[in-house]
Amino acid sequence: MSRLKPGLPFIVLAAALAAVPWVLRKAEMEYCLTQLTMSLFYAIVVLGLCLVMGFAGQVSLGHGAFFAIGGYTSAVLTTCDVSKWQSAAWLGWIKQSPFCVARDDLFGNPILTVSPWAAFFAAMALTFVVANLIGYPALRLRGHYLAMATLGFGMIVHKVILGTAFTGAADGINGVPEWNLGLGLTVSGRRALRVENYFIASGLLLVLLVLLHNLVRSRVGRALQAIHDRETAANAMGINTALYKLKTFVLSALMAAMAGVFFTHYTAGIGPSEAGALKSVRYVALAAAGGMSRLWGVTGMSTPLNYLSLRGLFGSYDNAVFGVLLIAIVSLTPEGPLKPLARWVRRFAGICRSSNAAQPDAARPHNGLEGRPRHGAA
Repeated sequence: MSRLKPGLPFIVLAAALAAVPWVLRKAEMEYCLTQLTMSLFYAIVVLGLCLVMGFAGQVSLGHGAFFAIGGYTSAVLTTCDVSKWQSAAWLGWIKQSPFCVARDDLFGNPILTVSPWAAFFAAMALTFVVANLIGYPALRLRGHYLAMATLGFGMIVHKVILGTAFTGAADGINGVPEWNLGLGLTVSGRRALRVENYFIASGLLLVLLVLLHNLVRSRVGRALQAIHDRETAANAMGINTALYKLKTFVLSALMAAMAGVFFTHYTAGIGPSEAGALKSVRYVALAAAGGMSRLWGVTGMSTPLNYLSLRGLFGSYDNAVFGVLLIAIVSLTPEGPLKPLARWVRRFAGICRSSNAAQPDAARPHNGLEGRPRHGAA
């Protein structure tokens, strides 16, 4: 039983995620799986941001840009018809390679595009390069300067997307094809595959949660915690703080890009709003709501809040709600609202236990001997 204890929370989470489609089907609300699946993809971005902010102690306001880089790279490659370059010498080799697939576009015209798997690896490679180029100089900054640098990067990506024709400018890109993952799994927004895609998103989130949980409890995680607490002291102890921060930043960016690729194929498109500054601020607010350095708290808070936002609960005040949430949490509960809530629950449980322990004494039956003088007493 002691061996199963560390993995028990993951088993409970997997069981809870598996029960959601059944519950929604019984309630005739299976349509909610669409927004719930999108919320799980967004939660992956926040989970990666938790690694950067909660453990490495860095503030990033550019993760919306990495989400967009992953999504737009895959969308451009899987919708651009490469067969129009008839004079290119490499076109014949490309047609015979497994990197391209022939399909019909939205209007039924035959086109030749890059396969989704090849586009995925291209998106990961591009994100890796960009994250290193941005992270190497930016992570040598601290505090507000780092936040401004990453915010500037996100704004540049957003403006490039808006002003570039092949990214669809303000209209974005539509008609992104389905992504056949193999083993009978397909990333698609079709109604018939709604439950299947929910389990794909849930499985991806669960796997990443397990990996990050093991990472933060390893030697690397202890080094990151030392950097977060006292970077100067960590440097004095021989920890290469610059390298650890860069690797953490790149890993977090890759997680955001991965979520962007899956999200784009699931929704069959992507728009420039995904790279906006307000989207990055929302990710920071969700990470703060979960407690920054608490993987479970970040996962548990970001998923329902994103779901409520996608369902339109906040209406036109959507961005204002997340802004107020960020200000309130940073001002009142910097460690996240879940830790004080857990402290209050434990205190309430302690009060209940003490009151229950006092009840037997109060309810002890009166046997008539109290107050009667004992034998030999004066």
